[in-house]
Amino acid sequence: MSEQESRLGDLERELTLLSRHFIAARGPRAGQSLERSAYVLLTRLEVGEPLTLKELALTFQVDVSTINRQVSAMLRNGLVERIPDPDGGLARKFRPTALGLERLAADRAVSRAGANRLIGISGWTQERTEEFVTLLIEFNQSIERLEGLTWSRTGRPEGRPPQE
Repeated sequence: MSEQESRLGDLERELTLLSRHFIAARGPRAGQSLERSAYVLLTRLEVGEPLTLKELALTFQVDVSTINRQVSAMLRNGLVERIPDPDGGLARKFRPTALGLERLAADRAVSRAGANRLIGISGWTQERTEEFVTLLIEFNQSIERLEGLTWSRTGRPEGRPPQE
């Protein structure tokens, strides 16, 4: 095995473990009320314009039928609402409800506490933590460029200036 293949094996394993450790650190979802899919969908919908089922499926690179099932459950639970296309298109779009955003904020607080616990266990300094976050952002943005998809990190839809 070449050195490059060995490093790629290390990267794949460590990313898998990071995902597992992060989810495990949050505990048995105590205090969290959202299904994982609802958490991820709400995270995307809160920072951007309302999206159609097709746009959501493209964003998450899954079948429309999968997104339809997930969004339907969220509609039944009052987490998202269906609205007419603000641009006048025929397809309905989805945006989070106040309840959806409230539950997302509550679950996010639990998730962030878990992340804080992991950083605390690591013994990292503030500078080391900031370096890690910067590298994760750069890595994710590289993946987004490769996929032709972007996620807002400002809380505003991509390409839009803040409202004055």
